[in-house]
Amino acid sequence: MAEKRDYYEVLGVQKSASKDEIKDAYRKLAMQFHPDRNKEVGAEERFKEISEAYAVLSDDQKRQTYDNLGHQGFDQRYTSEDIFRGADFDSVFRDMGFGDLFRTIFGGQSGFSGYEERNRGQDLAYNLEITLEEAAKGTEKEVEIPRTERCEVCGGSGANPGTQARTCPRCGGSGKIQNMRKAGFATYVQVAPCPTCKGKGRIIDSPCSNCRGTGLFRRRRKITVKIPMGIDEGYQLRLRGEGEMDVIDGEPGDLYVIVHVKPNPQFMREGDDLWHIAFITYPQAALGAEISIPTLEGPTIIKVRPGTQPGETVTLRGRGMPHFRGYGRGDLLVRIGLSIPEKLTNQQRVLIEQLAKEFGNDVAAKNRKFHL
Repeated sequence: MAEKRDYYEVLGVQKSASKDEIKDAYRKLAMQFHPDRNKEVGAEERFKEISEAYAVLSDDQKRQTYDNLGHQGFDQRYTSEDIFRGADFDSVFRDMGFGDLFRTIFGGQSGFSGYEERNRGQDLAYNLEITLEEAAKGTEKEVEIPRTERCEVCGGSGANPGTQARTCPRCGGSGKIQNMRKAGFATYVQVAPCPTCKGKGRIIDSPCSNCRGTGLFRRRRKITVKIPMGIDEGYQLRLRGEGEMDVIDGEPGDLYVIVHVKPNPQFMREGDDLWHIAFITYPQAALGAEISIPTLEGPTIIKVRPGTQPGETVTLRGRGMPHFRGYGRGDLLVRIGLSIPEKLTNQQRVLIEQLAKEFGNDVAAKNRKFHL
């Protein structure tokens, strides 16, 4: 497909649809387009499309990201593997006999790597807080992550050095067993973990004393995270292979670093633009002035024209945040505010009263002209 359709449109549901409504819509479409039932040209591609839509909309975090950013922003943050990871298809297809074929369709044979049958460690998440200046310039942060790694004594085998695990005689090392049953003309296949080896596919007769036969142990590891320029609040950085480790023949999961940008008292961020409120006095607004304002690179001078009104904006092109993984920068927009003193000296009061009389006559003249 050259251009992805809206996920809600793909499933035929409203944006306000509940999880149950999304699940029901997907189940109906999956039964209609599943390649085991529908041999028409394009059925398999349609099945992939609705499965991707369900994988996103059935996950609260992915759905919120999609709703906020649309396809373009969502696809920049999630790969195909990320989209399908953690999706609950088992409950949808339970007792339908589609489990193995579903994995085949989304396995390496069809270009979707998210459902290859392999052992894989769990993903980890880490919340990292940085300043706005660090987000603008990019930085490196060292984080310490507690995670599961392979046992150094047994090399992750789970067996004492000098011994080895044996293949489970019941499942033949697959870790799974299949149960078949018939109902009328239909044959249903249920796949479950092997109860003998508990899904591991092997049996350890002499467990490692260090890891107690698990092949794994917990430790804290320091990892350097590179923060690219222009990163925004809530962005997830994916570090492949830095998550939890699984059994010896498996692969480690990934580490997702969720970036949080501290609020900055001088700037408010709006996309790649920055806003700053600069307060000036009445004489400065009336007569014009040069004032100092903060920028990401340090203080700079801007000119305020005579007669500037509160709420007017001065734009500094290219002085905002760098475009994330792109070229150029946003703008710095300076909104002018009027600073009114809470207390006055006697001399200030006299001068302002004189000025008020002067302006009073001028305003009265304008009001008379207006009423005419």
